[in-house]
Amino acid sequence: MSDVLQFLADQPLMTLFIIIGLGMALGNIKVKGVGLGAAAVLFLAIGLAALGVAHGIEIAIPHIVGTLGLVLFAFAIGNNAGGTFFQSLRQATGPIVTMVLLFIVAATAAYFVGTRLFNMDVALVAGTFSGAVTNTPALAAASESSGDPGTATVGYAVAYLFGVIGMIIAANVALRNSAHDTDTPSPVGHETVRVDRDDLPTVGAIMQHTGSTVEFSRIRRGEQGPIWIPSSVEQLRHGDLVTVVGEHSDVQTVIDELGHRSSHSLREDRRLLDFRRITVSEPSHVGRTVKEMDEVLEERWGAKISRIRRGDQDMLAIPGLMMEMGDRARVVGPTSKLKEISAWLGDSSKGLTDINPVALGVGLGLGILLGTIKIPVPGGGHFALGAAAGVLIVGLIMGRLGRVGTVVTALPKTANLVISELGLLVFLAQAGTNAGGQIGEAFTGDSWWQILLLGMLVTSIMAVGLYIAMRRVFGMGGTRLSGVLAGSQTQPAVLAFANARTGSDPRVALGYALVYPVAMVAKILVAHVLGGL
Repeated sequence: MSDVLQFLADQPLMTLFIIIGLGMALGNIKVKGVGLGAAAVLFLAIGLAALGVAHGIEIAIPHIVGTLGLVLFAFAIGNNAGGTFFQSLRQATGPIVTMVLLFIVAATAAYFVGTRLFNMDVALVAGTFSGAVTNTPALAAASESSGDPGTATVGYAVAYLFGVIGMIIAANVALRNSAHDTDTPSPVGHETVRVDRDDLPTVGAIMQHTGSTVEFSRIRRGEQGPIWIPSSVEQLRHGDLVTVVGEHSDVQTVIDELGHRSSHSLREDRRLLDFRRITVSEPSHVGRTVKEMDEVLEERWGAKISRIRRGDQDMLAIPGLMMEMGDRARVVGPTSKLKEISAWLGDSSKGLTDINPVALGVGLGLGILLGTIKIPVPGGGHFALGAAAGVLIVGLIMGRLGRVGTVVTALPKTANLVISELGLLVFLAQAGTNAGGQIGEAFTGDSWWQILLLGMLVTSIMAVGLYIAMRRVFGMGGTRLSGVLAGSQTQPAVLAFANARTGSDPRVALGYALVYPVAMVAKILVAHVLGGL
């Protein structure tokens, strides 16, 4: 055994990839639908390093390797969340501000209880906070700001398990009280409507009067006439057939306003008007809104975008939605023009995997530079954001901008996911080997139960605080609340549990998506500040 461990110690690069490969193999094993995921890499690295220490051999991966993984991960997370992060702030200010305040309260409680009552090192407190909220990027930030990644990782490892279990318990309580939820979202669909009115209302007037967020995607005048895309000033005549797309409740409102549901289907007649999913891979379109895209499509080809598919999520093409590289747009337009429209949008799968080296390099460089700037604090002294926080902030801004002039600043979603996962796994492997020598001391001494209690305190503050605030203050249903709890914990295991219990109810996903981007960023920044105290 000693010979094998010594060989691994002499080959740190090989050891890095062995830990990543075997760790993810273990992380993919699920018990009742719950698995460790990437966290298994961390635990395997800790175990291997601890085993090495027991044989008098130091197994370690160079610190600079972990830093590289950290900044890659931070930039990709920020770049990917840029658009949704700021959008979430606008759409759900109350719940999100409440969640962020709870993070601050939990971190403050952890600091005073940990340092004053348990006499813990700040690095250990920050790591425990990160584990209690099951956020590995927060561990990365705490490790960097505290300057003691080994100690921070020990706290994370001990607190992590209850962080998952505790929030699953909270989600279960929320779901038990969800029988009378009234916030069930109406699914998106389409209907063909026969107009019964004689007063020639315009499309825009109908939408304004009903207050509905729908799309009028097709119109036909007569039984066999041509089909075209109506504009907002299009007048609707008695007997017209129109296709209305939107949430079922909104579509029904428009049907009641205009006439009655028709048995005809304008979508089936594709001789003159057709629809196609087209991949947005032309860099010049990245960062533009659906409204800006529709203006060009309507002027040139009499076409429009009706839906956007981003990753595995289908969305209505609302005017303010910003286009991202790799989006698949459903375009409705003249059948003879769809080839030209495809060429204009790019329609290349290469756009899905282009890592955009210019944006990546410039973003990482600017982020690391931002992290080195010393910021004065009252009373004298100063602090620096550090590489992780600096890169994260730059990534968020670049992701939100989409492009500056002709320079695309946003990476495709798929590229960001690949970069972030690789960076995270590299960091976890390095952090785990760094902490392996200290984990044994925590469990052989008295500190492990203190770490566990502190972690339970943090998790409980978040779970109980969110439950009370979302239910009592914002009147949120239990099903959506279970998604909010999973999103605030940025924990796929909690999301998987809620989906399994509800049959993948869409309200779970809505709650998760509502808070996830802000939760990810907020926990990183809070842990960074906590580690630097």
